Amino acid sequence: MNKTELTEKMAARTGLTKKDCALALDAVLESIQDALSQEEKVALMGFGSFEVKNRAARTARNPRTGETVTLPESKAVSFHAGAGLKKVLEK
Repeated sequence: MNKTELTEKMAARTGLTKKDCALALDAVLESIQDALSQEEKVALMGFGSFEVKNRAARTARNPRTGETVTLPESKAVSFHAGAGLKKVLEK
């Protein structure tokens, strides 16, 4: 499912216009991005939580050339499913 399909489903469930649903979805996503950019944890009860984790610098190998390269420290977003989402997925 892509963003357009998600806004269409939101509109069908809520009775709102697709435009209003797209604006609401954009606002939610931007709010999550803002929080994560400040390294805040975002918890949506029953759905899951997002948080930024630091990845240490490490050595890797280029599969094409076999050359060893050093990857710098980086940040990554992790998602942990909540109990409600896990329950839905068990069905």
